[in-house]
Amino acid sequence: MKNIGRWLNWTACLLVAAAIARGDEGKWTPQQLLEFDPAWLKQQGLELPVSRLWDPQRGTGLLAGTVSTGGCSAGFVSATGLILTNHHCLFGIIQEHSRPGRDLITNGFLAATREEELPGKTMRITVPRRFTDVTKEVEAAVPTGAGDLARAKAIEARQKALVAACENTPGARCTVAVFDGGLQYVLVENFELTDVRLVYAPPRAIGEFGGEADNFRWPRHTGDFAMARVYKDGKPYQPEFYFPISREGVKPGDFVMVMGYPGRTTRSFLAREMANERDYRFRLRIEVYGEWIRLLEETAKNNPQAAITVAATLKSLNNSHTNAEGQLAGLARGRIIEKQKAQDDAVAGWIVLHEGFRKALDAGTELYALAEQFSRTANRDFLLQAIRPGPIALRQATTLVRLSAERAKPNAERDADYMDRQIPAMRNTLEREQQSFFQPADEAMFAVWVERALKLRPDERIAAIDQAVRPGRVKETVASLYAGTKVTNLGERLKMFEETTAQLRARKDPLLDLAFRLEPELREWQTDTRTLEGAVARLRPEWRRAVIAHAGKPVAPDANSTLRVSLAHVKGYVPRDGVFYTPQTTLAGMLEKHTGEEPFAVPPLILNAAEHVKPETIPLDFLSDADTTGGNSGSPVVNGRGELVGLNFDRVWENVANDFGYNPDVARNVSVDIRFFLWLLEDVQHADGILKELGVKR
Repeated sequence: MKNIGRWLNWTACLLVAAAIARGDEGKWTPQQLLEFDPAWLKQQGLELPVSRLWDPQRGTGLLAGTVSTGGCSAGFVSATGLILTNHHCLFGIIQEHSRPGRDLITNGFLAATREEELPGKTMRITVPRRFTDVTKEVEAAVPTGAGDLARAKAIEARQKALVAACENTPGARCTVAVFDGGLQYVLVENFELTDVRLVYAPPRAIGEFGGEADNFRWPRHTGDFAMARVYKDGKPYQPEFYFPISREGVKPGDFVMVMGYPGRTTRSFLAREMANERDYRFRLRIEVYGEWIRLLEETAKNNPQAAITVAATLKSLNNSHTNAEGQLAGLARGRIIEKQKAQDDAVAGWIVLHEGFRKALDAGTELYALAEQFSRTANRDFLLQAIRPGPIALRQATTLVRLSAERAKPNAERDADYMDRQIPAMRNTLEREQQSFFQPADEAMFAVWVERALKLRPDERIAAIDQAVRPGRVKETVASLYAGTKVTNLGERLKMFEETTAQLRARKDPLLDLAFRLEPELREWQTDTRTLEGAVARLRPEWRRAVIAHAGKPVAPDANSTLRVSLAHVKGYVPRDGVFYTPQTTLAGMLEKHTGEEPFAVPPLILNAAEHVKPETIPLDFLSDADTTGGNSGSPVVNGRGELVGLNFDRVWENVANDFGYNPDVARNVSVDIRFFLWLLEDVQHADGILKELGVKR
């Protein structure tokens, strides 16, 4: 079996563990963890042999107890398939089974028996099984002299072939992960399990205590946890590895490891590329998502069923909006882009003095030019990208139109998202989204999207919208689309899911017709994106080799939703002059924040239970200096013995821009303390059966 291999094999000196300046900076791959000096790891606080965390011969270890939910992380905590993750990571299942009179979002849920556990229509988890370095195979697929689009297509074709071969193994779910734009390609083999059932969720007032007011802030008093059980063939799945739970918890200075699937960071970017992220990705997200949030709240106000229906969408948009605000604030406060420009210049100066890296200078220059080119259509591109998180009806119509076209092709020639392996999940999503569809809100969101499209510069216009909508008639036109379409009808939509392009056109459905007019522009945008990806695959590796050689030490690759480990210690920080934040909070702090009104309304069950304890003795949340990002939500936080002490769920406000660069002074992640979870189950909910299953109660 091939393993991940030498992640930094382009220069042997980078494998010298003594050169590691900081273990807390970096989202390290399993193989990189093995390259650390064992004595140094022991000094940090690791009590297990590194091979217990990851065995390179078997390609597994305790790290394999960490699983991905497709957007969050989770950890097995029992031999009978129980996983712990964040409340917000299982929110979709909670909403799926909620309704007026049975509001699980507000009241929480506890399955008294396995028969009462609630299945998630679109929920699935993947268990890591094998990592194989396929860089040479992918690079060899690119024809000599290929242009950037041809390069991208060749890389994609080889990735598809590798994935197809990998998935010949029953139950395998594979992907080819790209590191730092093409510096390395790794075939990741996972075992996929699609039967995931909700076991426990606290009331929303615990799982989201503080709401958006406290989001990304410290001190925090949120019990952001929930539990599900994973099944295989109708029986509880029995994982090879799971995390025993520690009743001792943590104290300041303790060593911890955060294990998970961080989604995306941009530390490999040049300063000009980072500026594009700031100016278009985050600023536009604040504007558009902010308006969508306002409309969702307004249209669902005083309507209990509507509030439940839009809850998951609103939660996702709120988190992304607040995150974007934090990114902008952090970039400005830390002068991160200015510092990156100085770093880019330093690397360029170093390259001039090192003959073997001269190609990197040309690569950097071309990457800068590509970033300039990207900015010319960035506003339009953002709107096209925003179809996916935006109005459900538009997303469904464009998906159905694309699916009908892709199904006419041989499977291997389709877009990756529309291959046969994706069809069952896509159908489940189209069905599941009905429970999040509230037409007044969806219409209002669609109208905002159209208004933005009509205000684009002449060279960025979306022709399909210009042809379909007259300025000043947006709301009327959108209302007409919704009144005439059957895309929003679940039964009709499931029929459309099986239809050909000709059949969909024959329906003369106004929303489908708009999607057909949009399709050529979406295709053109996709082609432009793939061309850019091909250029990045050609250029980024050259530049990154020079950057890493200049650093003279191991450098963790950007996050890309693959399994990573961050090494850390429990510690507070100084957010501003004259203020020090301690690293732990308790139930006493939650009670102090209690106002009786959302988002600071402590549930009665907590208020009653608190009368029988000393609240300051019940730990709630804690800080550490782990290097985390989106996707680390739900990550198991374990001590040096591999025992679960918490679940990561957030970062502090001063650290949101950590995606662009690690600042040890303010780099703090927020975790819920496992002792609060245990207290809640034991003394408040009296869930003795679960506690026995977790091995913490006889």
